[in-house]
Amino acid sequence: MFWKKQETPIPTVKELNLEKYLGLWYEIGKLPQREQRQLTHVTARYHLDEKGILRVHNTGYRNGRKVGIRGKAWIRKEKEPGALYVQFFWPFKGEYNVIKIAEDYRYAVVVGKSKESLWILAREKALPKEDLREILDFLKTHGIDTKRILKTNQKEERHHGSL
Repeated sequence: MFWKKQETPIPTVKELNLEKYLGLWYEIGKLPQREQRQLTHVTARYHLDEKGILRVHNTGYRNGRKVGIRGKAWIRKEKEPGALYVQFFWPFKGEYNVIKIAEDYRYAVVVGKSKESLWILAREKALPKEDLREILDFLKTHGIDTKRILKTNQKEERHHGSL
């Protein structure tokens, strides 16, 4: 029998103020995801609906056409506010773990259940080099191969590069 080495999860942030997290985020970069291939100008918008449910609307462009998906999110554990579930199709849900966030909420780093799903989000279409360096150094200390992170095109040109 073969045993797969258990991956050590990256701890989530100790505090997450959902009110500050709401609003528009730009995807700065991500680890390659099959379902997000060739997407540019990717954004995620979070808001609370009239029932107080956290809603998410992700959009992007593929071959010049706007695509999007809507879902909902909720905190998995009260004592871990940075550990959420996100659901786009019932009954399937995925982990959404906020592992780093700027004090002023200008950027956030999110991983899924494994370190193979990772997104760098920001309030602006680009991050200052100092912020990006801080994020990449943080990810390296947690065993992420930052050379695999793809830069998301938020400019008018239609090309991908690496961070």
